[in-house]
Amino acid sequence: MSRAFVFPGQGSQSVGMGQALAESFAEAREVFEEVDEALKQKLSALMFEGPEDALTLTENAQPALMAVSMAVMRVLEGQGGLELARAGRFVAGHSLGEYSALTAAGSLNLADAARLLKIRGQAMQEAVPVGAGAMAALLGLSLEDAAATAAEAAQGQICAAANDNADGQVVISGHKEAVERAIEIAKEKGCRRAVLLPVSAPFHCPLMQPAAERMEEALQEVEIATPAVPLVANVRAAAVSDADEIRSLLVEQVTGMVRWRESVLYMKEQGVEELVELGAGKVLSGLVRRIDRSMSGRSVQGPEDIEAFLATL
Repeated sequence: MSRAFVFPGQGSQSVGMGQALAESFAEAREVFEEVDEALKQKLSALMFEGPEDALTLTENAQPALMAVSMAVMRVLEGQGGLELARAGRFVAGHSLGEYSALTAAGSLNLADAARLLKIRGQAMQEAVPVGAGAMAALLGLSLEDAAATAAEAAQGQICAAANDNADGQVVISGHKEAVERAIEIAKEKGCRRAVLLPVSAPFHCPLMQPAAERMEEALQEVEIATPAVPLVANVRAAAVSDADEIRSLLVEQVTGMVRWRESVLYMKEQGVEELVELGAGKVLSGLVRRIDRSMSGRSVQGPEDIEAFLATL
């Protein structure tokens, strides 16, 4: 079966994530220790024990989710002899998950990825004053209709499509007043559900430009290697392997739209039949069937999932 490995984004975090992995596998413990060391903080304790409000902070959630994804990856490699270059056609990640994907594919090293995501989380949080921005999910509108709604609501402010997650699942982002206007306009357009999201900043829109500039500086400081398999990049919805191109796309991704639906369809066109989601939650494996019913999604996050997945190889 032709597979791609995908990695979750923010919102998939929960207190206790990764704990069963750490208790079961030395490979997972090593990942969490390495991330703690790189960040000079006991992030693993925060992941295992909470408190939830601290884990949910963008600067903690981003490296924490990457750490869990990489713990799963290292266990698959150590326990099952998984070789990404042989087992998968592509890697892809939703927003911060792109860093997990690149780390899994050997393009970034683990410590650099953890530090980059800490900086990314802080920079995104600091780009816009708390309460000035917002994000909302528009369910039941096409991307075209959601983008038109955002444009109509902007009225001189920023309001844009931020995530195209699946058919009829688009997230918009921008100034809070503009996003609230968009919710009312969307309802008039027949949107099934339009709700503000519990996020701390308006991600993936032009308001994140200060964060993009900070990431451009941070990314210049790290080595990026050619990935073992191509990355299907968020902002391009197509495969890239060139290190310099990956570097620039990671900057562009901060303000650009996550083209997840198109990315999954691109992988389908390339012959991928199953998306294997490594890490916390089941968001991406759940979206697969909404995007293309002929594809399957599998979530691998705990010891039992790992055992079941290795049996299929």
